[in-house]
Amino acid sequence: MLQKAAPAKPKMANHTTPLIMNCWYVAARAGEVTRTLLERTLLGKTVVLYRKLDGTPVIMQNRCAHRSFPLSKGRLEGDQVVCGYHGMAYNPEGQCVAMPSLANAPTHARIASYPTVERGPLIWVWMGEADKADPALIPDTAWLESADWTTVTGYFHMKSNYVAMHENLLDQTHFAILHADTVGTPEYARSSLEIFNEGDVVRIQRALHDSPPPPIYGIPMKLTGRQVDRFSDSRFASPAGHIAFAKIVDLAAPDPAQAEYRVNITHLFTPEFQGTIHYWWFNSRDFGLDDAAASAYLTETSLKAYQEDVDALTWIQEEVEKGDGAPDELSFGPDRPGLAMRKIMLRLAMAEQPEQPQAAAAGPAAVAIKMY
Repeated sequence: MLQKAAPAKPKMANHTTPLIMNCWYVAARAGEVTRTLLERTLLGKTVVLYRKLDGTPVIMQNRCAHRSFPLSKGRLEGDQVVCGYHGMAYNPEGQCVAMPSLANAPTHARIASYPTVERGPLIWVWMGEADKADPALIPDTAWLESADWTTVTGYFHMKSNYVAMHENLLDQTHFAILHADTVGTPEYARSSLEIFNEGDVVRIQRALHDSPPPPIYGIPMKLTGRQVDRFSDSRFASPAGHIAFAKIVDLAAPDPAQAEYRVNITHLFTPEFQGTIHYWWFNSRDFGLDDAAASAYLTETSLKAYQEDVDALTWIQEEVEKGDGAPDELSFGPDRPGLAMRKIMLRLAMAEQPEQPQAAAAGPAAVAIKMY
């Protein structure tokens, strides 16, 4: 009797690839975490967030070790979380230190407490192997807390896989179609593209010379109707986010020292589950720092553009979930950055999986790729 062949191993990450745990992800904005217990689901795990009396943020497993009562429904006493069911008290390290029905706290009662770092407006969490939680691996977003930059920001809870979100952000060819009224121009979609692989980072650079700026740049920079040079350095920074650096040069500026305008666009997202994401976005500029009208316009326009992405990725996720396994996809030359990212994501995810015997199931189905 012929044995059924094992499914082919995937060549790149898709919507079924296990979530990458060994990474710093945004857990919350700094202002969200207070002395009131906050519940959130991150990477498929429910957690409780709060601040100790000295202001240090804490992120712990949300389930009491006794009967899985959500600790977020309990209370804070000093720096300890007290379960609202049987009164078990946990210190910030997750160790049970008191239980009213026992003379001594059960020393084996312990829940997960995750490495946490507060940096500027964000609180980051590491939910993988704790001994690998090096804060130096947190993506640099210093402009979010710098007085030299003004930032507008927002949040979406969206139905999508984070691999698709990364690919969307590395795909600048959709700008002129999906975002025609905000960030895209036909000239930009056809501009020269350079791709760089630097370890686990994928960078793409574009340069578009002597062309009108899109509305999202032209209006706040007051360059509508003028010709500019436009430069972009956009990168898959980590599984937790994507950062883009844009520079616009006014070709008709009377003072060359005032001809350059810079915008840093920060996209940070954390999987809630395999098919849902917490998505924080930031649009930072180094010009018109006190220009309230520019901030209002950039907020409105960014929300419009990112809502278009959210809608598109939601529709894609819903379509994928209707099918049987991974979709058969075609890929083209401009998709190279996204394909490089997907290979990195697969490698990182598989490195965290336990070794499987050769006869065991081979994991997610492969995505069929035909390159044109």
